[in-house]
Formats: sequence, C-alpha cells, structure tokens
Amino acid sequence: MKIQEVVSSKGVRAWLVEDYSVPVIAMRFAFEGGSTQDPVGKEGLANLMTALFDEGAGPLDSDAFQIKLDDAGAEMGFDADRDRFEGGMRMLADQREEAFNLLALAVNQPRFDQNPIDRMRAQIISGIVARSRDPEYAAGLKWGEALYPGHPYSRRSQGMPETLKTISADDLRAFHKNVFAREKLHVGVVGAIDAETLKKELDRVFGDLPEKPNLIAVPDVAPKLGQTLSVTYDLPQTIIQMAYPGVARADPEFFAAFLMNHILGGGSFTSRLFEEVREKRGLAYGVDSSLSSSEHSNLLSISTATRSDRASETLDIMRTVIKDVAENGVTDDELAAAKKYVIGAYAINNLNSSAAIARTLVELQAEDLGIDYMQRRGALIDAVTREQVNAIAKKLLTVDPAIMTVGPEKQG
Repeated sequence: MKIQEVVSSKGVRAWLVEDYSVPVIAMRFAFEGGSTQDPVGKEGLANLMTALFDEGAGPLDSDAFQIKLDDAGAEMGFDADRDRFEGGMRMLADQREEAFNLLALAVNQPRFDQNPIDRMRAQIISGIVARSRDPEYAAGLKWGEALYPGHPYSRRSQGMPETLKTISADDLRAFHKNVFAREKLHVGVVGAIDAETLKKELDRVFGDLPEKPNLIAVPDVAPKLGQTLSVTYDLPQTIIQMAYPGVARADPEFFAAFLMNHILGGGSFTSRLFEEVREKRGLAYGVDSSLSSSEHSNLLSISTATRSDRASETLDIMRTVIKDVAENGVTDDELAAAKKYVIGAYAINNLNSSAAIARTLVELQAEDLGIDYMQRRGALIDAVTREQVNAIAKKLLTVDPAIMTVGPEKQG
C-alpha cells in the first residue's frame, strides 16, 4: 500500500492511498481539541456539536441538507473524544463534486439552528437519563473522577442534563471557531481519487478555515493510583477495575509495554489472566487488560466481572498473576507468540476497509509516527527483547494500583 503526502495550494496536508478497485472515496479528518475544550459548566458541548453538522449548513436547512446528502449517495459523520474532534465522509466517486460541496458547507458554515439543537439535545439527555440507571456507566464516571480529580479528563464528555441545557447556538459557534483550524488538522483519504484532484478538494473543504486554533491549555496529568473504591449496586456480579501506570505512544518503551500487556491480558484467549481466571477456575466470562495512551495521560487498565461471593478470590488471583509477571517476567515462547500475533493482526484490525485505512492514516499523523510507520512497525516489534519486556513489567506492575469494585455491599 503506497501512502502519498499531498499538500494543497493553501497548505492543507493529507495522506492519500489511491485505490480504484471500487468507485468509492473515504475521507477522515481530525482537529486537535475534543471534549477537554468544553467550557466549565457547558460540558457536553463538543458531543452535542457532533450531531449538528448534517442538520443544516450554509443556505440549506436540516431537511434540505439531508435530502442533498441522500441524493449524492454520501455518508457523513462527526465524533469527539477527549483530545480530538473528528469527522468523515464516504462517497461515490462519480458523485464526488456534490459530496465534497456538502462537506465543505458543513465544515465551514454549520447553521446550528435552534430546532435541531433542541432536538439533538433532547435525544442526548434521554440517553444520559437511561444510562444513569446502568451501574457500569455510573461507576465509570466515578472511576474517571477518582483517577483524574479536578482535571478535564474527569469530566463527562456527554455532559449532564443541567450543563447541556445551558448550551446555546453562540456557544457552538465559538467552539467551532476556536477548534476548526488548519494548523492542527490531520486528513486521511482512501479511494478513487488522484493527488491533483485531492489538492483542489482539500482547499475547497478546509482551505478557508483559520490558520491557527484557539485552544484551552490542558495540563498533562498522572492518574491517581494507590486508592480503593467500592461502589454499591445490588447486582448478581461484581465488576472489578484496576489501573496501573501506562506508557506514552512516543516512549521508546512503548512496544515492550505493548507486548507485555498482550501477554498479561490484552491477548484475550491466550493471556495469563484469561488462563488463570477463566480457563482454570471459571470465575469470569472474560478478563482483559489494555494500554491507553491519551494526549495528556497514560494508563494500563485491567477489568473483569465475577460472581459477587467470589469477588475477593478473583481479585486475589488477578493480583497473583500480575505479581508473577512483574517479578518473573515472560517466557521466550510467550514473547514469540505475542510478536507474531500483534504483527499479523494489524492489517485485520486497522486496514480492513477504506474507512478504516483513512482512520488509521489520521491516527498515524496525530501520533507523529511517520508516513513509513507501517513498513517499520514489524521490525520495531521484532527488535523488542525479553529483557526489555521484563523491565517494563517490573516498572509498571510493581506500582500500587487503583482498584474499584462495583457490586452489592456484602461481597465475598
């Protein structure tokens, strides 16, 4: 797969993979600044805005915009996480002109009419109210508040009913003006379009945006570990969450940590935790661990759910497995199997459609991994030694973790 860097006349950069096997074009783009840019007291602003770009833009109101989008045979969507505001479009190549015109209107001239704002806000609030009865959702909010007290990462990205009700069209316009800018923009395009044509479309969609964003500074933060939380819910099962330090994506130790995590719990059916908790004892349907590398914090998370009368037993076994990996490390066979899997699974997990490839291109740009990363990745993983994996295991897993249990008051 050949990735080209394309630069438009107005300086908009994109990575392009030309593919004419089907007459489809997929575009993905991301601006730096997600829900952490929500003003205090207006949490949920970024999330609400993601639902409004196809609800009217430029001279087209909501109904007219939706009709034209359907006529063009295009799909458009936006979403926001804590650190980035993302959007994308999938279109037929022979309808490219009309599809890019609609995307340009949405990106540059969103209307934020009051009726769509009220309708989408009501839908989001209804979802929040429904999820508030879900113990996992409620516990997840408390988990974020405990790990990142006082930091934007502790806030609810979807907002709360009381904060959503304060958001106005002017708030949405201000957020759009502050975040949508060319300097912090990453674009990935895959499909039936050549570089010269793409340059013109990049200028049409993004060329008139401000050069620089106006972002709220967000400090880096280390998760608050060494604490234990117990959330009481009358459930037949107890949910267990553990948090250890993570590793930044740019850290030279990242791949050692990635392989260690795969062996510990990230490898699902082949991991140490799965073998001890599920296969040998049948204490849980599943148990897994994952590395999370955000813009301002890093975390290694471990989670499972088990019968409440066996929660303490399950937690003890998990801690025993973690301690063994920290103190004794991994085996040569485990490391070889982990390398083989994470190298081979990359294409399946990240390159299985034009939209997935476009998303991956954006992620590689945002993480500054280089346009040749896919060619280098296998060698970087193969170069990791058992000694490096064992060293990072000792560094991360000997730290006193944060632990949260969610279940009935009297647990085993």
